[in-house]
Amino acid sequence: MHNEASPALAALQGRRVLVTGGARGLGAAFVRSLVQAGAQVVFGDVLHDEGRALAASLVEQGHAVTYLPLDLADPVSIKQFADQAVTQLGGLDALINNAAITNSGGKFADELSVETWDAVMNVNVRGTWLMSTAALPYLRDSGRGSIVNIASDTAMWGAPKLLAYVASKGAVISMTRSLAREFGAHQVTVNAIAPGLTEVEATAYVPAERHQYYLQGRALTRAQVPDDVTGPVLFLLSDAARFVTGQLLPVNGGFVMN
Repeated sequence: MHNEASPALAALQGRRVLVTGGARGLGAAFVRSLVQAGAQVVFGDVLHDEGRALAASLVEQGHAVTYLPLDLADPVSIKQFADQAVTQLGGLDALINNAAITNSGGKFADELSVETWDAVMNVNVRGTWLMSTAALPYLRDSGRGSIVNIASDTAMWGAPKLLAYVASKGAVISMTRSLAREFGAHQVTVNAIAPGLTEVEATAYVPAERHQYYLQGRALTRAQVPDDVTGPVLFLLSDAARFVTGQLLPVNGGFVMN
């Protein structure tokens, strides 16, 4: 009984899914969990060696997964990725907007450069918008299209010395609500999750005191790991969440409560 798939995950069998920023960290965890649930996945990243290696490893295990180059800072790359991926998949049922850059960590607001601010906004905000609109025609045709945007709980509690990233994730949260109203006419759901500080290689830059701050502030007093995040995302992509849209789900062990 323990090993049986839940109805939510079983509903992902054969689902065609795009994942941005899937080469490592949380993105790679999403890719792995999706294929293990029976989904067909195309993921993109700027980390080509890591992306190809992950895809090759999963294909060797018998999963339907493809890596394609994707640079969210480049609108042309976004459109090409969406079109090539859908050709590969034969349609599209879901999109996880995971890719993001930080760049502003450890600097006060008055220490940030305009170039850093613009780079973060172009990838995290503009890139999420353009990826969503590039996927919309295909998600509309699915009849059960779903988008999950990966935000951050830093936008909920106002993490200091991380302004560009925090502001970009706040924009993603607001964008989620607006896109949900627009895309709802096409029966496409749009939701966001706000993970807390998760133990992945991409968070290695975070100072030890910030890790400790999270650990002490959580209702669940342990480190957050990728498996804590994948389940809620897969639920939001499943048929069990077809009437859930425009919502923000914090996934942070109770560090911030919505």
